[in-house]
Amino acid sequence: LTMKMGAAPAHFWLPEVLQGSTLTTTLLITTWQKIAPITLLYMISNHIQSNILLPIGLLSILVGGWGGINQTQLRKMMAYSSIAHLGWTMAVISIAPNIALTNIIIYMTVSTPFFLLLTSSSSKTLQTMTTTWAHAPTATIIMMLLLLSMAGLPPLTGFTPKLLILDKLVMHKLTPAATTMAILSLLSLTFYLRTTYLLASTTSPTTTQSTTLWRLKPNYYQITTILTP
Repeated sequence: LTMKMGAAPAHFWLPEVLQGSTLTTTLLITTWQKIAPITLLYMISNHIQSNILLPIGLLSILVGGWGGINQTQLRKMMAYSSIAHLGWTMAVISIAPNIALTNIIIYMTVSTPFFLLLTSSSSKTLQTMTTTWAHAPTATIIMMLLLLSMAGLPPLTGFTPKLLILDKLVMHKLTPAATTMAILSLLSLTFYLRTTYLLASTTSPTTTQSTTLWRLKPNYYQITTILTP
């Protein structure tokens, strides 16, 4: 089931398959394909040891955040985003299966319009995303809010299931695991905020995230005028 969903450590096929697929196929793999294995896990959640699923969840959050940081391809970045969100679901499904189900449903609900907007704008890389502001400002604002929601920033929807998951883990005296998950989610937050910045705060072709050294020293040519009487 872990391999079917694409959770770590059986996640290696997911980014490569998504990168070679169309955006519509990517949407189906990251949402519809996960319904069956998540349903089976939900049905057998009472019989699964939490000390098995919790390390899988922590590893998925780590892999999803770490793998997505250096990505410029949107489909690969969303693949690692899917792995990270599955980690939150896997970590708590044996403790509070209803909250885990709520988490994955909210992720599917948020990621579906994001993929549809990517399909309509034909954006496949971070560089092409910067051109959407010029011809579709409303869609750009919606995509920005969806990204921040997937990042789990309050007061957006994606914050609610993460807060509930951390609350349940603390209630079950798993505070170290909850702290680790909260810290590892900062890795995912990094590339979500980078994508949001490129999407909403830059205009193509200005896609630099930092001022490079050669921009600080422009070449000034001194023109000397010789006046003759």
